[in-house]
Amino acid sequence: MAVIREKQGAAHTRIMGVGGYVPSRVVTNDEVITWIDSSDEWIRTRSGIAERRWGTPEETVLEMSVQSAGKALAAAGISGDQLGAIIVSTVSHFHQTPALACLVADRLGTNGAAYDISAGCAGFCYGVAQASDMVKAGSAEYVLVIGVERLSDLTDIHDRGTAFIFGDGAGAVVIGPSDTPGIGPVVWGAEGDKYDTITQTFAWNDKPEAEDGSDEVRGPFLRMEGQAVFRWASYQMAEVSLKALAEAGITASDLDAFIPHQANNRITDRLVKVLGLPEEVPVARTIAEYGNNSAATIPLAMERMLADGTAPSGGLALLIGFGAGLVYAAQVVALP
Repeated sequence: MAVIREKQGAAHTRIMGVGGYVPSRVVTNDEVITWIDSSDEWIRTRSGIAERRWGTPEETVLEMSVQSAGKALAAAGISGDQLGAIIVSTVSHFHQTPALACLVADRLGTNGAAYDISAGCAGFCYGVAQASDMVKAGSAEYVLVIGVERLSDLTDIHDRGTAFIFGDGAGAVVIGPSDTPGIGPVVWGAEGDKYDTITQTFAWNDKPEAEDGSDEVRGPFLRMEGQAVFRWASYQMAEVSLKALAEAGITASDLDAFIPHQANNRITDRLVKVLGLPEEVPVARTIAEYGNNSAATIPLAMERMLADGTAPSGGLALLIGFGAGLVYAAQVVALP
Protein backbone atom coordinates (compact mmCIF):
# COMPACT_ATOMS: atom_id res chain seq x y z
CA MET A 1 0.00 0.00 0.00
CA ALA A 2 1.34 3.39 -1.01
CA VAL A 3 2.26 5.83 1.75
CA ILE A 4 1.38 9.50 1.52
CA ARG A 5 4.46 11.68 1.43
CA GLU A 6 4.48 14.63 3.82
CA LYS A 7 6.27 17.94 3.47
CA GLN A 8 8.70 19.14 6.10
CA GLY A 9 9.07 22.87 6.71
CA ALA A 10 11.37 24.99 8.80
CA ALA A 11 12.33 23.91 12.30
CA HIS A 12 11.71 27.42 13.62
CA THR A 13 9.97 30.62 12.55
CA ARG A 14 10.26 34.34 13.19
CA ILE A 15 8.71 37.69 12.34
CA MET A 16 10.92 39.07 9.59
CA GLY A 17 9.40 42.52 9.14
CA VAL A 18 6.55 44.72 10.33
CA GLY A 19 4.66 47.60 8.75
CA GLY A 20 1.72 49.78 9.66
CA TYR A 21 -0.65 52.39 8.29
CA VAL A 22 -2.84 54.85 10.18
CA PRO A 23 -5.37 57.12 8.41
CA SER A 24 -4.81 60.83 7.98
CA ARG A 25 -7.91 62.07 9.79
CA VAL A 26 -7.42 62.72 13.51
CA VAL A 27 -10.61 62.61 15.59
CA THR A 28 -10.04 64.27 18.96
CA ASN A 29 -12.05 63.82 22.14
CA ASP A 30 -13.27 67.39 21.70
CA GLU A 31 -14.97 66.29 18.48
CA VAL A 32 -16.38 63.14 20.05
CA ILE A 33 -18.06 65.05 22.88
CA THR A 34 -20.07 67.02 20.34
CA TRP A 35 -21.85 63.70 19.63
CA ILE A 36 -22.28 62.36 23.17
CA ASP A 37 -22.74 63.70 26.70
CA SER A 38 -19.18 63.28 27.95
CA SER A 39 -15.89 65.11 28.47
CA ASP A 40 -12.27 64.82 27.42
CA GLU A 41 -11.30 64.06 31.03
CA TRP A 42 -13.90 61.29 31.36
CA ILE A 43 -12.79 59.60 28.13
CA ARG A 44 -9.09 59.79 29.04
CA THR A 45 -9.74 58.48 32.55
CA ARG A 46 -11.97 55.60 31.46
CA SER A 47 -9.96 54.46 28.45
CA GLY A 48 -6.68 56.32 28.03
CA ILE A 49 -7.77 57.58 24.62
CA ALA A 50 -6.97 61.18 23.63
CA GLU A 51 -7.63 60.81 19.90
CA ARG A 52 -8.21 58.19 17.25
CA ARG A 53 -7.68 57.92 13.48
CA TRP A 54 -10.59 57.51 11.07
CA GLY A 55 -10.16 56.72 7.40
CA THR A 56 -11.17 58.99 4.56
CA PRO A 57 -13.28 57.45 1.78
CA GLU A 58 -10.06 56.68 -0.09
CA GLU A 59 -8.49 54.94 2.91
CA THR A 60 -10.32 51.66 2.46
CA VAL A 61 -9.49 48.39 4.19
CA LEU A 62 -7.82 47.31 0.95
CA GLU A 63 -5.67 50.43 0.61
CA MET A 64 -4.63 50.37 4.26
CA SER A 65 -3.80 46.66 3.97
CA VAL A 66 -1.65 47.17 0.89
CA GLN A 67 0.19 50.10 2.44
CA SER A 68 1.02 48.24 5.65
CA ALA A 69 1.92 45.08 3.72
CA GLY A 70 4.31 46.99 1.48
CA LYS A 71 6.23 48.27 4.49
CA ALA A 72 6.38 44.81 6.08
CA LEU A 73 7.61 43.20 2.86
CA ALA A 74 10.28 45.87 2.41
CA ALA A 75 11.45 45.45 6.00
CA ALA A 76 11.64 41.68 5.52
CA GLY A 77 13.40 41.91 2.16
CA ILE A 78 10.66 39.80 0.57
CA SER A 79 8.69 40.45 -2.62
CA GLY A 80 5.00 39.73 -3.05
CA ASP A 81 5.58 36.85 -5.44
CA GLN A 82 7.56 35.01 -2.77
CA LEU A 83 4.59 34.78 -0.41
CA GLY A 84 3.06 31.35 0.00
CA ALA A 85 0.01 32.69 1.81
CA ILE A 86 -1.74 35.86 2.94
CA ILE A 87 -3.94 35.91 6.04
CA VAL A 88 -6.07 38.98 6.71
CA SER A 89 -7.87 39.48 10.00
CA THR A 90 -10.78 41.91 9.74
CA VAL A 91 -14.43 42.39 10.68
CA SER A 92 -14.92 45.49 8.52
CA HIS A 93 -14.57 44.15 4.97
CA PHE A 94 -18.24 44.24 4.12
CA HIS A 95 -18.16 41.73 1.26
CA GLN A 96 -18.82 38.28 2.68
CA THR A 97 -17.05 36.90 -0.37
CA PRO A 98 -14.54 37.00 -1.93
CA ALA A 99 -12.02 37.52 0.84
CA LEU A 100 -10.16 40.81 1.21
CA ALA A 101 -6.95 38.76 1.21
CA CYS A 102 -7.55 37.86 -2.45
CA LEU A 103 -7.66 41.53 -3.42
CA VAL A 104 -4.50 42.16 -1.40
CA ALA A 105 -2.81 39.21 -3.13
CA ASP A 106 -3.66 40.64 -6.53
CA ARG A 107 -2.21 44.04 -5.61
CA LEU A 108 0.98 42.48 -4.23
CA GLY A 109 1.49 40.11 -7.16
CA THR A 110 1.20 36.81 -5.32
CA ASN A 111 -0.62 33.64 -6.32
CA GLY A 112 -0.27 32.03 -2.91
CA ALA A 113 -3.16 31.04 -0.68
CA ALA A 114 -5.26 33.97 0.50
CA TYR A 115 -8.05 34.05 3.06
CA ASP A 116 -9.66 36.16 5.79
CA ILE A 117 -10.26 35.29 9.41
CA SER A 118 -12.82 36.81 11.76
CA ALA A 119 -11.40 36.71 15.27
CA GLY A 120 -11.98 40.29 16.35
CA CYS A 121 -9.24 41.87 18.40
CA ALA A 122 -7.44 38.52 18.77
CA GLY A 123 -7.26 38.10 15.00
CA PHE A 124 -3.68 39.23 14.54
CA CYS A 125 -2.36 36.77 17.13
CA TYR A 126 -4.52 34.03 15.56
CA GLY A 127 -2.93 34.83 12.21
CA VAL A 128 0.59 34.77 13.60
CA ALA A 129 -0.04 31.33 15.08
CA GLN A 130 -1.46 29.97 11.83
CA ALA A 131 1.35 31.48 9.75
CA SER A 132 4.04 30.03 12.02
CA ASP A 133 2.48 26.58 11.77
CA MET A 134 2.26 26.87 7.97
CA VAL A 135 5.96 27.61 7.68
CA LYS A 136 6.87 24.75 10.02
CA ALA A 137 4.63 22.34 8.11
CA GLY A 138 6.08 23.33 4.75
CA SER A 139 2.80 24.73 3.43
CA ALA A 140 4.48 28.06 2.75
CA GLU A 141 7.95 29.53 3.13
CA TYR A 142 6.79 33.08 3.77
CA VAL A 143 3.40 34.20 5.05
CA LEU A 144 1.98 37.71 5.28
CA VAL A 145 -0.34 38.40 8.21
CA ILE A 146 -2.44 41.59 8.17
CA GLY A 147 -4.75 43.04 10.80
CA VAL A 148 -6.93 45.79 9.34
CA GLU A 149 -10.08 47.62 10.42
CA ARG A 150 -12.31 50.56 9.53
CA LEU A 151 -14.32 50.46 12.74
CA SER A 152 -15.49 54.00 12.09
CA ASP A 153 -17.95 52.36 9.68
CA LEU A 154 -19.36 50.32 12.56
CA THR A 155 -19.41 53.07 15.18
CA ASP A 156 -22.62 54.68 16.38
CA ILE A 157 -21.42 58.18 17.18
CA HIS A 158 -24.40 58.71 19.48
CA ASP A 159 -23.74 55.64 21.63
CA ARG A 160 -22.03 56.94 24.77
CA GLY A 161 -20.61 53.52 25.55
CA THR A 162 -18.70 53.03 22.28
CA ALA A 163 -18.52 56.31 20.32
CA PHE A 164 -15.11 57.24 21.77
CA ILE A 165 -13.43 53.83 21.55
CA PHE A 166 -12.87 52.71 18.00
CA GLY A 167 -10.40 53.72 15.31
CA ASP A 168 -9.13 52.62 11.90
CA GLY A 169 -5.77 51.33 10.74
CA ALA A 170 -3.73 48.40 9.48
CA GLY A 171 -0.64 46.50 10.55
CA ALA A 172 1.22 43.65 8.87
CA VAL A 173 4.07 41.22 9.48
CA VAL A 174 5.98 38.76 7.32
CA ILE A 175 6.65 35.40 8.95
CA GLY A 176 9.28 33.02 7.63
CA PRO A 177 11.90 30.40 8.56
CA SER A 178 14.46 30.94 11.29
CA ASP A 179 17.58 29.22 12.60
CA THR A 180 16.39 29.75 16.18
CA PRO A 181 12.93 29.90 17.80
CA GLY A 182 11.31 33.27 17.13
CA ILE A 183 7.62 32.57 17.78
CA GLY A 184 6.55 30.80 20.94
CA PRO A 185 3.60 28.43 21.41
CA VAL A 186 0.22 30.10 21.13
CA VAL A 187 -2.23 30.03 24.04
CA TRP A 188 -5.64 30.61 22.52
CA GLY A 189 -9.30 29.84 22.89
CA ALA A 190 -12.87 31.08 22.88
CA GLU A 191 -15.60 31.55 25.45
CA GLY A 192 -18.66 31.35 23.24
CA ASP A 193 -21.06 31.68 26.14
CA LYS A 194 -20.06 35.37 26.13
CA TYR A 195 -20.91 35.75 22.44
CA ASP A 196 -23.34 38.63 23.03
CA THR A 197 -20.91 40.68 25.10
CA ILE A 198 -19.43 42.35 21.99
CA THR A 199 -21.55 42.14 18.87
CA GLN A 200 -23.18 44.11 16.09
CA THR A 201 -26.67 45.47 16.54
CA PHE A 202 -28.24 43.28 13.85
CA ALA A 203 -27.25 40.83 11.15
CA TRP A 204 -26.74 42.03 7.58
CA ASN A 205 -29.74 39.98 6.41
CA ASP A 206 -31.97 41.00 9.32
CA LYS A 207 -32.49 44.70 8.74
CA PRO A 208 -34.98 46.06 11.31
CA GLU A 209 -37.58 48.73 10.76
CA ALA A 210 -36.49 52.32 11.38
CA GLU A 211 -37.53 53.66 14.76
CA ASP A 212 -39.16 56.72 13.21
CA GLY A 213 -41.08 54.68 10.64
CA SER A 214 -38.95 55.91 7.73
CA ASP A 215 -37.02 53.76 5.25
CA GLU A 216 -33.66 54.80 6.73
CA VAL A 217 -32.10 52.33 9.16
CA ARG A 218 -28.85 53.23 10.91
CA GLY A 219 -26.28 50.52 11.36
CA PRO A 220 -25.46 47.84 12.05
CA PHE A 221 -23.12 49.14 14.72
CA LEU A 222 -20.88 47.59 17.33
CA ARG A 223 -22.36 47.20 20.82
CA MET A 224 -20.40 46.24 23.91
CA GLU A 225 -21.17 45.44 27.52
CA GLY A 226 -18.27 47.49 28.77
CA GLN A 227 -18.13 46.39 32.39
CA ALA A 228 -18.45 42.69 31.56
CA VAL A 229 -15.69 42.92 28.96
CA PHE A 230 -13.48 44.89 31.36
CA ARG A 231 -13.81 42.28 34.11
CA TRP A 232 -13.21 39.37 31.71
CA ALA A 233 -10.15 40.94 30.08
CA SER A 234 -8.63 42.17 33.33
CA TYR A 235 -8.75 38.79 35.05
CA GLN A 236 -8.95 35.92 32.55
CA MET A 237 -6.44 37.51 30.18
CA ALA A 238 -3.95 37.87 33.00
CA GLU A 239 -4.00 34.09 33.36
CA VAL A 240 -3.63 33.64 29.61
CA SER A 241 -0.62 35.98 29.61
CA LEU A 242 1.07 34.03 32.39
CA LYS A 243 0.42 30.77 30.57
CA ALA A 244 1.95 32.11 27.34
CA LEU A 245 5.11 33.04 29.23
CA ALA A 246 5.24 29.59 30.80
CA GLU A 247 4.70 27.84 27.44
CA ALA A 248 7.60 29.83 25.98
CA GLY A 249 9.80 28.96 28.95
CA ILE A 250 10.52 32.54 29.95
CA THR A 251 9.58 34.91 32.76
CA ALA A 252 8.30 38.48 32.74
CA SER A 253 11.80 39.71 33.61
CA ASP A 254 13.08 38.18 30.34
CA LEU A 255 10.80 40.41 28.27
CA ASP A 256 11.99 43.41 26.31
CA ALA A 257 8.44 44.60 25.55
CA PHE A 258 4.81 43.92 26.39
CA ILE A 259 2.42 44.53 23.50
CA PRO A 260 -1.18 43.84 24.52
CA HIS A 261 -4.23 44.61 22.42
CA GLN A 262 -5.05 48.29 22.88
CA ALA A 263 -8.52 47.95 24.38
CA ASN A 264 -8.26 50.09 27.49
CA ASN A 265 -5.34 51.45 29.48
CA ARG A 266 -6.88 50.23 32.72
CA ILE A 267 -6.93 46.67 31.38
CA THR A 268 -3.28 47.05 30.37
CA ASP A 269 -2.44 48.33 33.86
CA ARG A 270 -4.07 45.28 35.40
CA LEU A 271 -2.16 42.88 33.14
CA VAL A 272 1.13 44.61 33.92
CA LYS A 273 0.44 44.26 37.64
CA VAL A 274 -0.49 40.57 37.52
CA LEU A 275 2.50 39.75 35.33
CA GLY A 276 4.80 41.47 37.80
CA LEU A 277 6.38 43.25 34.86
CA PRO A 278 9.60 45.07 35.81
CA GLU A 279 9.38 48.85 35.44
CA GLU A 280 12.09 48.89 32.80
CA VAL A 281 10.04 46.73 30.41
CA PRO A 282 8.28 49.04 27.92
CA VAL A 283 4.52 48.64 27.50
CA ALA A 284 2.56 49.54 24.36
CA ARG A 285 0.22 52.53 24.91
CA THR A 286 -0.69 53.52 21.35
CA ILE A 287 -4.37 53.59 22.34
CA ALA A 288 -3.82 57.22 23.38
CA GLU A 289 -3.31 58.26 19.75
CA TYR A 290 -4.94 55.52 17.69
CA GLY A 291 -7.85 54.33 19.82
CA ASN A 292 -8.91 50.69 19.56
CA ASN A 293 -8.51 49.51 15.97
CA SER A 294 -9.05 45.85 16.81
CA ALA A 295 -6.84 43.43 14.86
CA ALA A 296 -4.48 46.26 13.87
CA THR A 297 -3.50 47.41 17.37
CA ILE A 298 -0.70 44.93 18.08
CA PRO A 299 1.25 45.23 14.80
CA LEU A 300 0.82 49.03 14.83
CA ALA A 301 2.17 49.18 18.37
CA MET A 302 5.02 46.84 17.42
CA GLU A 303 6.00 49.06 14.50
CA ARG A 304 5.86 52.20 16.66
CA MET A 305 7.96 50.72 19.48
CA LEU A 306 10.65 49.53 17.06
CA ALA A 307 10.68 52.82 15.15
CA ASP A 308 11.10 55.02 18.21
CA GLY A 309 13.56 52.69 19.92
CA THR A 310 11.25 51.85 22.81
CA ALA A 311 11.71 48.15 22.08
CA PRO A 312 14.87 46.56 20.64
CA SER A 313 15.09 44.61 17.42
CA GLY A 314 15.55 40.95 18.34
CA GLY A 315 14.12 41.49 21.81
CA LEU A 316 11.42 39.29 23.29
CA ALA A 317 7.85 40.60 23.38
CA LEU A 318 4.67 39.14 24.83
CA LEU A 319 1.66 39.66 22.55
CA ILE A 320 -1.94 39.15 23.65
CA GLY A 321 -5.14 39.90 21.77
CA PHE A 322 -8.69 39.51 23.05
CA GLY A 323 -12.16 40.56 21.98
CA ALA A 324 -15.45 39.70 20.29
CA GLY A 325 -16.38 36.04 20.52
CA LEU A 326 -15.14 36.21 23.18
CA VAL A 327 -11.80 35.02 21.81
CA TYR A 328 -8.19 35.37 22.88
CA ALA A 329 -4.65 34.46 21.85
CA ALA A 330 -1.20 35.13 23.24
CA GLN A 331 2.37 34.23 22.32
CA VAL A 332 5.94 35.34 22.94
CA VAL A 333 7.85 36.50 19.84
CA ALA A 334 11.25 37.82 18.95
CA LEU A 335 10.84 41.30 17.49
CA PRO A 336 12.02 41.78 13.90
